[in-house]
Amino acid sequence: MPSTLADWLTHLESLHPKTIALGLERVAQVKQRLNLQPNFPVIVVGGTNGKGSVCAMLESILHAAGYRVGCYTSPHLLDYNERVRIAKQSVSDAELCASFEKIEQVRGDIPLTYFEFGTLAAMQCFIAHKVEVAILEVGLGGRLDAVNVFDHDCAVVASVDIDHTEYLGNTRELIAFEKAGIFRAGKVAICADSDVPLAMVEQAEKIGAQLWRIGSEFSFTPHHGQWNYRSKVGARSSLPYPALRGAFQLHNASAALAALDALKERLPVSMAAVRRGLTEVTLPGRFQVVPGRPMLILDVAHNPHAARSLAQNLADMPPSHKTFAVFAMLKDKDMAGVVRALKGQVDVWLVAGLAAPRGATSAELAQVLAAEGMQGAVLTFATVTDALQHACNEAAENDRIAAFGSFYTVAEVMRVRGLRYA
Repeated sequence: MPSTLADWLTHLESLHPKTIALGLERVAQVKQRLNLQPNFPVIVVGGTNGKGSVCAMLESILHAAGYRVGCYTSPHLLDYNERVRIAKQSVSDAELCASFEKIEQVRGDIPLTYFEFGTLAAMQCFIAHKVEVAILEVGLGGRLDAVNVFDHDCAVVASVDIDHTEYLGNTRELIAFEKAGIFRAGKVAICADSDVPLAMVEQAEKIGAQLWRIGSEFSFTPHHGQWNYRSKVGARSSLPYPALRGAFQLHNASAALAALDALKERLPVSMAAVRRGLTEVTLPGRFQVVPGRPMLILDVAHNPHAARSLAQNLADMPPSHKTFAVFAMLKDKDMAGVVRALKGQVDVWLVAGLAAPRGATSAELAQVLAAEGMQGAVLTFATVTDALQHACNEAAENDRIAAFGSFYTVAEVMRVRGLRYA
């Protein structure tokens, strides 16, 4: 059997013919063999965008409230261990290897994908560490995603937009149906998208889930540099803005507070813990502003919905002289949609190739920019590192550099700049 975490990850990548193979039968069988039965509350968080922010806020607030929190998220930026955190600390290589070994011993001839293996290992770690609450982020979709194999006490859908169309369908309603697959009968299901798709409402009614919609069962109102939250079970006033930047973070924060309201009997949380959790939350790579001049902004924005959010956030910042975009994407994403969303926000496009599987070349991205009639200079580079180097050489103190388009793009910039995940 593999002995190091790097060897294990290489092994996991080779086990299943497909990187993504949706369906719960295989993972459910192995879960049963491992007897993974959490006896603590579980919150599952899905959504096209925002799910990482909701998970981070829930983790931060519950940790501030004194709970031993397990949090499973994906993908990672720098190290695989980021995916599995206990008490806000990444688990060790040794623990992950031990978990992978147990799964390998019982799975027999059942093929598991990399993500399925990782999901089972995360829950194994949480049970071993006797966490008091677990937060699980959906990898893709919801209904057939590996985290959905675990029964949970509250489901959150942060937003619904077009992404992963080859797996989830090409309309908002089809995608909403897949995301609503995490809802559970008799449990609270939270939707933080202002435009709740009909498929989500119908699924909640069909199975008897209690659907809480933003603007209806819960809501927020900004108020003099602070904000107020209310839901059908209570209210919290004069809250600090979350430490995560961006126009949509109050939607995400409200969804996190709604989940806590839904579980308040089992997981009571004080106002002090909410305030501390909101001010201390961190999530690298989501509109992350790196101190210094010129300003460097990191954002994984890899679909049009996230790119529109990035464009809005850039527009809301104090004006800068020039904006340089260090831009690289995966070719199976909606490259044109992302480019379109940033129209008018970028002065110089520094387009780079990604060495990752499915990475678009700089020539392919440049072609998309030309087809979309983008204004401003477009320069191509073999790597993100080369593009960043050019940006740093050319940008003046009052300019800004925005690196976006993929987790791979942000990870490469973080490595080059020596930035750590936490």
